[in-house]
Amino acid sequence: MRVGSFVLAAQFPGQGQGEALHRAVRSAEVAEEAGLDSVWLAEHHFVPYGTCPSAVTLAALLLGRTRRIRVGTAVSVLPTVHPVALGEQAALLHLTSGGRFSLGVGRGGPWVDLEVFGSGLEAYEKGFPESLDLLLTWLREPRVGSSGERYSFREVAVVPRPQEALGGQGESGPEVVVACTSPSSVRLAAERCLPMLLGMHVGDDEKAEMVALWNRRARAAGHGPEKIAGASHVSAGVAQIADRRVEAAETLQKAMPGWLKQGLDAHVTVDGRHRAMRDPQAYTELLCGLHPVGTPQVCADRIAATSERTGITRFALLVEGSGDLAATEENVRRLGAEVLPQLR
Repeated sequence: MRVGSFVLAAQFPGQGQGEALHRAVRSAEVAEEAGLDSVWLAEHHFVPYGTCPSAVTLAALLLGRTRRIRVGTAVSVLPTVHPVALGEQAALLHLTSGGRFSLGVGRGGPWVDLEVFGSGLEAYEKGFPESLDLLLTWLREPRVGSSGERYSFREVAVVPRPQEALGGQGESGPEVVVACTSPSSVRLAAERCLPMLLGMHVGDDEKAEMVALWNRRARAAGHGPEKIAGASHVSAGVAQIADRRVEAAETLQKAMPGWLKQGLDAHVTVDGRHRAMRDPQAYTELLCGLHPVGTPQVCADRIAATSERTGITRFALLVEGSGDLAATEENVRRLGAEVLPQLR
């Protein structure tokens, strides 16, 4: 079982953006001290839901400040970046960190980001497979050219090559994980035999169904049992630890709705389409019911139950739900000291 933290750099009501980013960085440092396996970094633009606009940049900072823990993006949004530029950054972090970097990518949403960065709505609606395949080619080949609908360029050398030897040992490129929220994205990941990142808004049964679909599609695409078994999916969730379950839930129910409301309300669609946003209070209650929220024993049992139901053994858990730096640090330390030993 590998348990890590999921860092949004959320800006809670009354907080500054620098405060949110400081809490994000500090929580990642404490995660390594506490013995967690990984830190996964979210990326958002123009909204207080998350104040980190470049997960790969924050990953670079954290890889430099840590020595053991794996750092991943959850996710870098492909429609708003050039896949070659992202591939170069991923290769650089992979090589300079000794292979501790994971590149999570996703399709994002139909947000105004597409207008600001000039990629357009088509990049979101149709362009993700082309961008993903170009990224994967860049991370696997010594030279790459493209003649696709969105990207067309002459063949160029891949520098630095992520397969270069690290410490005298040959290495594959950085792990690539795909955020999946629909059957179409599950099929896309499965056909390429890429592990999935499954969101915190869905429960164990739905995640189990997505894993089963991924397995079927991966087999149908011709991937062998060993390769399929090696694709380790990641389950996102929320973790809040307290001496009593009601205390843990109350901590989240007091803080998260205000952050969710201002964060979700700030999203603007690129084409004026209707947005169906969740009710913040109901969503917080849903998260408390789905994920490890409660005593250390309750949290360990919840993680174990999810793993048993879905087959997933990697977790990215939101630990900053209190919105408070000191409380977040304590939450991470308790996760490492009181929950992880029960899972090992």
